[in-house]
Amino acid sequence: MEFTYARKVAATAALGGLLFGYDTGVMSGALLFITPEFGMSPAQEGFVTSMLLVGAAVGAISGGAVADALGRRRTLITAGALFVAGSLWCALAASVGSLAAARTLLGLAVGAVSIVTPMYISEIVPSSIRGQLVSLNTLMIVIGQLAAYVVNSLLAPLENWRLMLGAAALPGLALAAGMAFVPETPLWLARRGHDEKAAAIAAKAGIDADELETARAEAEDNPRVSAQWRALAEARWLQVTVVFAALLGVTQQITGVNAIVYFAPTMMNKVGLSTANAVYTSIVIGLVSVAACWVGLKLVDRIGRRRLLLFGLCGNIVFLLALSLTYRAAESNTSLAWVALACMAGFIASQQAAVSPTTWLLISELVPPQIRGVGMGLAGLALWAMNWVVAQFFLPLVNALSATTTFVLFAVLGVIAAVFVARQIPETMGKSLDTVADEMERRYTRGRG
Repeated sequence: MEFTYARKVAATAALGGLLFGYDTGVMSGALLFITPEFGMSPAQEGFVTSMLLVGAAVGAISGGAVADALGRRRTLITAGALFVAGSLWCALAASVGSLAAARTLLGLAVGAVSIVTPMYISEIVPSSIRGQLVSLNTLMIVIGQLAAYVVNSLLAPLENWRLMLGAAALPGLALAAGMAFVPETPLWLARRGHDEKAAAIAAKAGIDADELETARAEAEDNPRVSAQWRALAEARWLQVTVVFAALLGVTQQITGVNAIVYFAPTMMNKVGLSTANAVYTSIVIGLVSVAACWVGLKLVDRIGRRRLLLFGLCGNIVFLLALSLTYRAAESNTSLAWVALACMAGFIASQQAAVSPTTWLLISELVPPQIRGVGMGLAGLALWAMNWVVAQFFLPLVNALSATTTFVLFAVLGVIAAVFVARQIPETMGKSLDTVADEMERRYTRGRG
């Protein structure tokens, strides 16, 4: 297979995505058993779930800077160790506060890998397969979520939420161990003067020497975080690029995907499904996610990132409106719960085939090399902040306004996101990172654009 080495290295780093998916998905089933044991209110359910996202926001904003200082590889090794520690702490938690603190620690690792994994992959693979391999991270996220749903279902008869949460320690160990055997990215090495080593790794991975040299030359004047902030403050086009990357992060979350990921079993339980059956609905969501993401992986380097993202947002809007109607009907007729679940599955298919892979990919391709650490961190912060808003306020919003109104609200936000993408986001398919940066500079320098 062409670029076999690059694919193997990318797959190792994508274990970070697997952990990302597992730790965001596992609470959907675990909450059904944690809530009665700790006597949690809806607000406390949202609190325990969303504290992972608070940690993730911190991990995202700091992860890029840490990756610039220590290297992408060592940052992912450290994240693997944090996954192990946080998972074991969750399994041993004796109170709501302790569990929330453990989830916050896990969030630091989740936020870091959400930024550094696509950064690492985009810098160590050739541009011709970059879209497919960066999107592999998204596929691993949904595989991780599916794994969480399967584990939840297997342990549901035992009501063993501690083992559900603690199981993430194993892939965390695999990430730390696996990254110990792969190289640092050529770009990071070249920026620190290790030109021979960078060239050797680039050649092994199939990266064109000219592409590596161009990216290195653009980044070498601003290698440190302080210099990156100065560059960002001085150049309008860099500011616009980072704002667009941050808004793409918001776009991924604004239609409420994680309301479904985190709370599908809870929502199904509210319309009459038993606790056991509600847990099993997550497997449906997980299987659809994996299948849809696989389709998206095949499409992202064929029809373009921007076009695929727009298709996905339109699909999200349609299924959210359908869900708002079917869920309302299911509240008075339990037999229609499965129709509501089908609408959830359709929404997830649209999201995972088009919206999730393209937003992560576009973020990694838009942020230019000279501010990569800071820019990726800010974009990740925006994504995780919106994720937190959804997780913290979804159930209280449903209680206050109804599920129907909440889903319609998500659909309206989807329309706004689609208009933004159509008007402002450039196509990046088939372009090197420096070519994308040149295009943004031309469009948004000296008041143009």
